[in-house]
Amino acid sequence: MKGPLFYSKILLFGEYGIIKDSKGLSIPYNFYNGALKISENPSEEAIKSNQSLQRFYAYLEDITLKKPELVRFDLEKLKSDIDAGMYFDSSIPQGYGVGSSGALVAAIYDKYAFDKITVLENLEQSKLVKLKEIFSTMESFFHGKSSGLDPLNSYLSLPILIKSKENIEPAGIPSQSMNGKGAVFLLDSGIVGETAPMVNIFMENMKQEGFRKMIKDKFIKHTDACVDNFLTGDFKSLFSNVKQLSNIVFDNFKPMIPEQFHQLWKKGIDSNAYYLKLCGSGGGGYMLGFTEDLAKAKEALKGHKLEVVYTF
Repeated sequence: MKGPLFYSKILLFGEYGIIKDSKGLSIPYNFYNGALKISENPSEEAIKSNQSLQRFYAYLEDITLKKPELVRFDLEKLKSDIDAGMYFDSSIPQGYGVGSSGALVAAIYDKYAFDKITVLENLEQSKLVKLKEIFSTMESFFHGKSSGLDPLNSYLSLPILIKSKENIEPAGIPSQSMNGKGAVFLLDSGIVGETAPMVNIFMENMKQEGFRKMIKDKFIKHTDACVDNFLTGDFKSLFSNVKQLSNIVFDNFKPMIPEQFHQLWKKGIDSNAYYLKLCGSGGGGYMLGFTEDLAKAKEALKGHKLEVVYTF
């Protein structure tokens, strides 16, 4: 048995901000994907994934009992498939901020939810908000708190614009220019990040008035501007706002940037060769890079692994 593929995602803008109602823009990243599988000779990895699914099953059983109005699952079928050794076969790196748990949540919903909202329907606002709420509840099992966006992106396989918590819509993004010099890329920190501890640090910081003010007046302001600039293809303004955002994150989100990358982060801002920002919750995994000249950025980041996501 092998189910359909669900892809990884990249939140271009909006990490942490969307918790506080900033705009956000999330795009599918088809380089990585995952699917539910049952195999005759499971690997060690598959056995581990199956054990994790067993724990997830107990959680979904609980949701079905407590929130039947939100979502109900075919628990019998899910249980028998898990007992038969079902696992999530995925190339999506875990703890890298590209939505490994999101793709799994999307796959489980797609296969086992009763009365599911399908991609083929006319996806008006109310259906998208309902899907996001279902996915947020499901994915909380993995992170303690989830916006539901990663699974939504993976499930729909469309760019998604978040205008506010209650206002999300599929987005048209400017088409890539294959011979453009500018690029968005992923920089591999080589460290696995964990979402929950990073989100906890953020929530603790939010108790301080100064931090809250910075989020509202600076972080959200530039995040919103980046989303608008990107969607309208105004790349000149985009780089000015991404530079500001990179600076704000460097000054206020230090624990989310792995220590050995502090210098590299600062070097980008000072040289204008590239600007780094968090990809997901940070603490490891990937960092997102923006550059007006990819060749220049590659030269400045020699010895580091870059994956180009988008060119313009």
